[in-house]
Amino acid sequence: MNTLQLTPAQHAILAYAIEHTGGRIEWFPDNIKGGARKKVLDGLFNRALITRHGTGWCVAAEGYDALGCARPAPAIHADAEIGVEDKPHTRENSKQAIVIRMLQRPEGATVHQICDATGWQAHTVRGTFAGAFKKKLGLTITSEKPEGGERIYRIV
Repeated sequence: MNTLQLTPAQHAILAYAIEHTGGRIEWFPDNIKGGARKKVLDGLFNRALITRHGTGWCVAAEGYDALGCARPAPAIHADAEIGVEDKPHTRENSKQAIVIRMLQRPEGATVHQICDATGWQAHTVRGTFAGAFKKKLGLTITSEKPEGGERIYRIV
């Protein structure tokens, strides 16, 4: 049973996106403009009910769940060949999931590569390794520094 409480505006936005635009958030009630629109979107995003999609927003799997709707079939992404095991509680298209896929590759990833892929700064990448990945998700991350090269990180 779903006990998630949505405001009328949140419910209307999610329902419209699911029913009319394939999950893309393109419509808002007439009374939701400017700062109110940002607050509604922030509230949905903070509860993981929507996610970024290019320059806009789309309904996340949890948003479908909140309305009791069936989740859409997963889309095939250009980076699908990387092959990610579904590790604990990361949304499929999140930056965190992208980084995990990069770290699971046989060649691993450098901080610079992760910064390029996510738009994060180096200290954010390292903090994510220590906090979200090691402490919260329980992942084991190794690193090696080839002579004259950049440090390479991997999930083992």
